[in-house]
Amino acid sequence: MNRRTFAAALTSSLLLLTTAACAEGEDSSGQSGAGAGAAAKDTIELRLDWAYYNPQSLTLKDKGWLEDALKDQGLDNVKVTWTQSLGSNKANENLRADAIDFGSTAGTPALLARANGTPLRTVDVYSRPEWSSLVVAKGSKLDSVEDLEGKKVAATKGTDPYFFLLQALKAHGLTAKDVTVVNLQHGDGRTALERGAVDAWAGLDPYLSQSQIDNGSKLIYRNLDFNSYGFLNVSEKFLDAHPELVQIVVDSYEKARGWIEKNPDAAVKILADSAKIEPAVAAQQLTERTHIDISPVPGAAQTEVLERIAPLLVSENLVADAKDVDDALKTLYAPEFARKAKAS
Repeated sequence: MNRRTFAAALTSSLLLLTTAACAEGEDSSGQSGAGAGAAAKDTIELRLDWAYYNPQSLTLKDKGWLEDALKDQGLDNVKVTWTQSLGSNKANENLRADAIDFGSTAGTPALLARANGTPLRTVDVYSRPEWSSLVVAKGSKLDSVEDLEGKKVAATKGTDPYFFLLQALKAHGLTAKDVTVVNLQHGDGRTALERGAVDAWAGLDPYLSQSQIDNGSKLIYRNLDFNSYGFLNVSEKFLDAHPELVQIVVDSYEKARGWIEKNPDAAVKILADSAKIEPAVAAQQLTERTHIDISPVPGAAQTEVLERIAPLLVSENLVADAKDVDDALKTLYAPEFARKAKAS
């Protein structure tokens, strides 16, 4: 055998050996079949927010039930990350920036965001809260909405407390032009009130309860109907790409809802630990002002609230025109996930 014939024979033998190895479950890099499959299985990021005003998010983050559900279904390639939302406005900002896939908001900010072009859908209603009221500092002589005329009121624009303020003013013959709205994030609004930098504050729990209990702040106006529901929203991009993961998230939310109803004291502890607040503050927020014994399916009850608030979005120039709000409300909900979760 000459040198050329020997080289050809050697090459042929190596090819046969490689083929045989692959047939026995190894790829050309020497990985076993399972290893090769794992390498080829792309990692999927599942990015959710958590918020003090969303008790289910706190429970899921604390218990790890979402991660467990993914593992139970063999979805080890799905990586869960949690990002805190300090308010509906921050949740919407993160959804708009594609920094999260799921964001917790009140109903009105979700509608406003969609009307202004943020591609989000509401897949779950996590609570019917009384999370906002109008509050003044201890010792203040103000005791009614009418007394706010000409005063400085702290509120976080784009969130439920801000829309609560607008509704309260309208109900008492005033508008936003009759007060000076000081745009501050919720916790900063509390600080401004207690330091006397503003006359009143459209507050949000747990900061609201904390200010009442710790500093003697007093509520001058409450109205459950002026609070919109708690919405869990998902980006349309993620919903279209991973509807099966959306279902797992909504299923997990329903598991958390059921657990909170049966274990209110333990849920209060999770909130108190997460927010670093006194148990009495957490208990007031969660057991007195947060209703979670509701249907998780977005629909008529939420629409009734949003239809009442929609004209304010237009009159305050928060949207281009009324048609944008109407179109957004018609396409905001994706109720099929919560329907299935409730049925199961």
